[in-house]
Amino acid sequence: MKELVLKQHIKVYETVEELSDIDRQLLQRAKEALNDSYSPYSNFKVGAALLLKNGEIIGGSNQENASYPLCLCAERVAISAADAMFNGIPILAIAVTVKNPKQVIKEPASPCGACRQVMCETEMKHRQNMRVLLQGEIGEIYEFESAKGLLPLSFDGSYLD
Repeated sequence: MKELVLKQHIKVYETVEELSDIDRQLLQRAKEALNDSYSPYSNFKVGAALLLKNGEIIGGSNQENASYPLCLCAERVAISAADAMFNGIPILAIAVTVKNPKQVIKEPASPCGACRQVMCETEMKHRQNMRVLLQGEIGEIYEFESAKGLLPLSFDGSYLD
């Protein structure tokens, strides 16, 4: 038997003031996207914003459905919108934030597994890492250098060759 050890490098910012100007804008756009959330069942709002290589910032929010498997996550909404409006333009970064009216979320909330997989596929498609910024409603901000930091053993197209 052998043992694999997976290590992760995460930058932790205490406040938004520590972020670069563009990352502050990106996180602010993700927070604004919370207002577009359609979440009448869970009341759990998720906002995402993407920074594209051409400088555009694209927002997305979660969209629920009474048939829960048909819900759309904010991260995938934003990625799909970017692909539809700016096909072929790489995504440099994504910011994700959350809000729950029942409690203030003070820790970064990580994307679901499906979103992590789509984010990794997006990196592969564009042959470029996508930085990931995560924040709860308030509190610290986590920065990952790549979506693969959230899904280190991701499934990719190399398995299908």
